[in-house]
Formats: sequence, structure tokens, C-alpha cells
Amino acid sequence: MEYEQNLTTLRASLRKTKSSELVQSYQILNSSIILSTMPTSNLVPKKVFFTKGVGTHKDKLTSFELALRDAGIARFNLVTVSSILPPYCEIVPKSKGLPLLHDGEIVFLVLSRNESNEHNRLISASVGAAVPADRSQHGYLSEYHSFGETDTKAGDYAEDLAASMLASTLGIEFDVNQSWDEKEALFKMSGKIVRTSDISQSMVVDKQGEWTSVLAAAVFILESDCKAHEAAANKSADKPNDK
Repeated sequence: MEYEQNLTTLRASLRKTKSSELVQSYQILNSSIILSTMPTSNLVPKKVFFTKGVGTHKDKLTSFELALRDAGIARFNLVTVSSILPPYCEIVPKSKGLPLLHDGEIVFLVLSRNESNEHNRLISASVGAAVPADRSQHGYLSEYHSFGETDTKAGDYAEDLAASMLASTLGIEFDVNQSWDEKEALFKMSGKIVRTSDISQSMVVDKQGEWTSVLAAAVFILESDCKAHEAAANKSADKPNDK
């Protein structure tokens, strides 16, 4: 009913509005209708898994594609998002998360990437995670990439970033100049942060002129993916055994 009323209003403005303004008005109206009918809860991820990859090729883009393949996520249409871990979002192993996604699907992820074609250049990419003890609150994911750092060092920094962002929202007082080990102990002693972690990938560029790409990612899985997988599993279980 509301949709028909909006269309009626739009048609009534046809005689009064310039064509370019009308097109813009229609686009805004159409977008608002779509968004108003879309359940926002469907866009809150229910699960997340972490992955990493590395690729080398004479072409920069192809090296990134190979890194995506190495990470197992090249078959998706990837959309990068910012760094919030939703409340109650379950962290699952990559082996359990990947089967929930489908070829060509639009998949949201927090992505860190780095690349270079400079011989002997050490590159790294890392994603850090900080999970609150109260899972009704959101956590944080951080993206960090660097040159000249191992995956361990880059990972510690990314983990520090995520934990520090979460601590500041939870009201935990800390000295930003403290080492990560000191802050980690403080955060966990507060009882408000239950888990911090990272996933990191580093690599030394082997051949001059060839591109090396590294990436680390937190890949989100929506409720619709979980339900589709569950429905398929139930259908398979209900299928009669021919043997």
C-alpha cells in the first residue's frame, strides 16, 4: 500500500519536475523502499573465520588473485567493511566457515593486504581481534600492514590495536606507551576482555620485478548462509538411502 502511494506521488510530480531531477528523485525513492523492506538483522554476521594467503606473479593484480586463492576466498565477490565484531558472532575454523559460503556470493570481510616487487623486501599483513567477556557487546577487528616486520611482530601490533580500541570503549584505563605484553595482562585482568588473537602473513619478495602479495582476513558469514547450509543438510539427511 505504501509502495503504491509513493508511486502515485512520483507520477503526480512528473509534470512539475525536470527529467534529470525526476530520475534522481526516483532513485532515492526506490532505494528507500528497498532499504525499508530489508530486514537489517539479516546483515548482522552470525559467524566469522580467519584466513591468510600469499601469491607471486609478474602482474600485481594476478599476485593478489593468487593470494586470494591461497586464502581460499577467490571464488567470492568480496566487499571490505570496517572493524566491528558483532555481538554473539561465533568464531569458527576456516574449515567449517568456507562450506557455508557459495561461489559468486557477495561476502563481507575485514581485509589487510600488502604487496611489493622490490627484491628482498619483507612485507606483512595482519588482522587482530579482541572479544569482550560480555558477548552482548561488540568486539573489534583491526587491519595492519607493514614493511620489514615478521608476521609475529605485525600480529602483535594488530592484536594491540584491536584490544586497545575495545578497552577504550569498555572504560579500561591503560597507558598507550606500555608494551603489548603489559597491556595484554592488564586487559585480561580487568575481566572485560576474554580473548585477543591475530592472523598474519609475511613474505620476502624473492625475485626482482615479480610482485608478491600477502593478505589476512576476517570473513563474515550471514544468518542466511547458516540457514541455507542447515536446510541443505536436513534435506540430505531426509533423502532415502538407496542401498
